[in-house]
Amino acid sequence: MPGQQNSTAAEQLPEQLPEQLDSRLSWIPQGGGRALNWRELLTARGARRWYTGAFFAVLIWSFNTLPNLLSHQGSAGAITSYIAVTVVMLLSFMFIPPLSWGRSEAFKLSVLGFLIVLGGLSLFFVGRSGGWFATFITVCAAMQQYRRRTALGIMAGMFLLIILVQMVMGASFEDAFSMAAVAGSVGLMMVAFSRQIEAVRTLRATQRELADVAVQEERNRVARDMHDILGHSLTVIAVKAELAGRLLEDAPERAAVEIQEVEDLARGALADVRATVSGYRGVNVLSELANARSALNAAGIEAELPGAADEVPAKYRELFGWALREGVTNIVRHSSASHAKVTMGAGFIQIDDDGVGLLQHDAPSTANGLNGLRERVEAQQASLSIGRSGLGEHGGFRLRVEL
Repeated sequence: MPGQQNSTAAEQLPEQLPEQLDSRLSWIPQGGGRALNWRELLTARGARRWYTGAFFAVLIWSFNTLPNLLSHQGSAGAITSYIAVTVVMLLSFMFIPPLSWGRSEAFKLSVLGFLIVLGGLSLFFVGRSGGWFATFITVCAAMQQYRRRTALGIMAGMFLLIILVQMVMGASFEDAFSMAAVAGSVGLMMVAFSRQIEAVRTLRATQRELADVAVQEERNRVARDMHDILGHSLTVIAVKAELAGRLLEDAPERAAVEIQEVEDLARGALADVRATVSGYRGVNVLSELANARSALNAAGIEAELPGAADEVPAKYRELFGWALREGVTNIVRHSSASHAKVTMGAGFIQIDDDGVGLLQHDAPSTANGLNGLRERVEAQQASLSIGRSGLGEHGGFRLRVEL
């Protein structure tokens, strides 16, 4: 059956989810399993969103540093150097996070270290007030998408570093702590924000995977039901048509009856196919008992069937109906049997014949049908067993479903 040729998407999903949950490619396309180059990283949709917020932050920083620049008493070379350092710092702040997404932590830490060095140069030019750039550094680190422990470690390290540097440069502990607290709290908020973004991305990816699973499962259901419906119905139609052909000359009245039954079966199969595609088709063990009697009689096989199925729990009557349909179809199509027996109880159904036994399972269609039935049985936490019935010269065949 087509649905059996490959493992289902539902079986693959548990292996895929850990990889998704560990991914750090928040906001950016996955690239089909390949590493994205720097152009793709810098132009991804998530990067463009980051640039919007980063631009306003850079604008505010520029307005705040302009008075320091105008009041700077150094040489033209020193002023030029300060401007260059500031421009490089702000450009680094804008582009480091997008370039870091999907990269190794070693890469992230190295470019973050470069930004910290630029922040240190800012302190050299404008003094302690340049320490406020540490807020930019913590935000940048948060948006680089580190693992939780690494991100918290960076925030703690920056907090202590700001206090130490500010106090070395002559600030009071209160002022140093205030600057560190602002930078650290903003950084921690951005860590939480970036992880929320990552969680949303993961949920969306999982949602897409579950949608694919649903589609695959529906395909499997339709493929399985189509095999079971057409396999059974066409087998009975073929047997009855053959019987009608033999009776056409000697007993035309019986032949006409068989042909009428063939027409009814064909119409019923068409209705079943339509219902299966719509997802509303049901199978019941009582209707399958009547169908089994008709199919076995048409094939010239003596049938020993129960007259009722009152003992079978209502929730398992559909499952027993599928088991009976598959068992009878295999008997008619493959067994070369002369006698078939169906026994049923509250917790089992068993189909025996006196045919060629397990040799019939060399047929691919039989294996496909049993595979489809096994899926249904396992879905109901029941068990399917096949073996010899002990009837007939070849030992016959037995199919048993047990709750």
